[in-house]
Amino acid sequence: MNVQDDPEAMAALRALGARSVPVVSRGDRFVFAQLLTDVSEFLEIEAAAGPELSVAELTARLDLVLETAARLIEQFPQARLADKLLNRDRSYRVLCHHVFRISEAFLENVGGETLTYEMLTQEPGPEIATTADITGYGGGVRARFNAWWTACADREGVEPVETYFGRQTMHEVLERTTWHTAQHVRQLAMALEMQEITPDRPLDAAALAGLPLPEAVWDG
Repeated sequence: MNVQDDPEAMAALRALGARSVPVVSRGDRFVFAQLLTDVSEFLEIEAAAGPELSVAELTARLDLVLETAARLIEQFPQARLADKLLNRDRSYRVLCHHVFRISEAFLENVGGETLTYEMLTQEPGPEIATTADITGYGGGVRARFNAWWTACADREGVEPVETYFGRQTMHEVLERTTWHTAQHVRQLAMALEMQEITPDRPLDAAALAGLPLPEAVWDG
C-alpha cells in the first residue's frame, strides 16, 4: 500500500512534522527525500555529490520530456481521463495536468516564489477538461520554460532558490523537476499500454540516462 493511502502511516509522519512524502525518518527526525544528497547526509552514507547532468543537459532533457508528454497525452482516450491511477487516489486528468504543472512551479520558483508542496499538487481548473485543453496548457508551459532558459544568466545553476525541502541551488531543483516529470511520463506510457494502445515514441533509455529515477514505474 502507498503511504499516502495509509491513514496511520500519514498520521505518524505528520506527528514528526512532515506534511508530504517522500521522507526518510530516523527516530523523531526526518528529511524530505527530494534530493539524494540530502538523504545521504541524513543517513550519514556516501553518495554522489550533486546532479550528474549539467544545467544545459537537464534543460534539453526536460524539453524532450515535455514534448513526449504532449504526444502521449494526445493518444489518451478522452473517456478514460476521469479513471483513477494505479495505487493512487488521482485521476489521469489530474496526472496529465501535473506533468506540466511541475515545470510551471519550477518557473515560479526561479522567478522568486518559494516552492511549496501545494504548488506542485495544484489541480487543474474546470477550463482544463479535455486532452486538447491539457496539451494546450502544456505547450504554453514548455514555451515559457524555453524562453526562461534563453534569457537565463545562471548557466551553472548555482543561484539558490527556496523550497519546502530547504534552500537548494537552481541546478538541484531543475534535476528534480526533470526526473519527477520523466517518471510521470513513464507512467503515462504504461497507462496507454494497459489500454492496449501503443505509445508513440515514449521515453527511451537514452532520454532517462543520468536521471536519479526509481526502478519501478508505479509504486506500491
